Amino acid sequence: MQTSVIHYAVHCNLFGTFRPRPCAFVRRFSNKQQVRRKRINASASLAAAGEKAVKPEHDVPGMTTFLESLKWDKNKLVAVIVQHIDTGEVLMQAFADRAAINETIQTGLATFYSRSRGGRWCKGETSGHFIKVQNIFTDCDRDSIIYLSDPIGPACHTGARTCWFKEVQLVADGAQGQTDSTAVLHEGAHNNGDHAPRTTLQALERTIAQRREALQQPADGSKPSWTARLLGNPELLCKKIREEAGELCQTLEADEGRERAASEMADLLYHSMVLLNLQGVEMEEVLRVLRKRFTQSGIEEKASRPPKLQ
Repeated sequence: MQTSVIHYAVHCNLFGTFRPRPCAFVRRFSNKQQVRRKRINASASLAAAGEKAVKPEHDVPGMTTFLESLKWDKNKLVAVIVQHIDTGEVLMQAFADRAAINETIQTGLATFYSRSRGGRWCKGETSGHFIKVQNIFTDCDRDSIIYLSDPIGPACHTGARTCWFKEVQLVADGAQGQTDSTAVLHEGAHNNGDHAPRTTLQALERTIAQRREALQQPADGSKPSWTARLLGNPELLCKKIREEAGELCQTLEADEGRERAASEMADLLYHSMVLLNLQGVEMEEVLRVLRKRFTQSGIEEKASRPPKLQ
């Protein structure tokens, strides 16, 4: 594959060939073990990739031109933001020098310059939590970079998924007994991400998970939410998904307009995410599957699927 330094991309299958899926019962309870095993295998593959010889920048076509186009700070560094390619989450921020960016582009692994240690730093070389860089973008001023990435494990040294889990909220004048506008810092528990910034889909996914967790608590006599009813009644849930899918199709067949189509798609997506929760599937997994399909035709993708279980 020919590599473009300005718009760098890596496409490879970290986890090997597809295998027939186990039955739904087994799959539901082995999902977390499978994810962990895949991460271990991926870490081993990426560690091997990081050990390959890195060429000097002048031996890589276009590398020197690209690096010289960046606006370096007084310490010859540039800020690097790591963003999740599937969820859009901002995972971490660090700095890189010329050598670190050169290495990142050649190995596909996020590499930085540690100001405290005064040297190169490849994320994951100690923890195994590598960050596989899929694309690199510069901003309009060319003084910062985004590594659009597929992380293996948590990005934060605390073990959190993202380094941003301390939420700051502004309290309006007079609210909650305050006389002045006050910034309130919510530390958050970094292991569950309660205060981590979320996209709309992530926030919805978390709300559904909380509704399911609440079902494990003793009933307090209050009327259950619609989500709780769906979680407790798979037959009703599947009926609603089929119903919402039909209504979405009707928006096209009856020319009901864009607004109606968006509304019906939102309904279908919500109900489908409730089903995914019951199956132990996260939206990140769905988005990852979609991304992998970008590189193959629909016919090829269908041919690669394992046979359906009878």
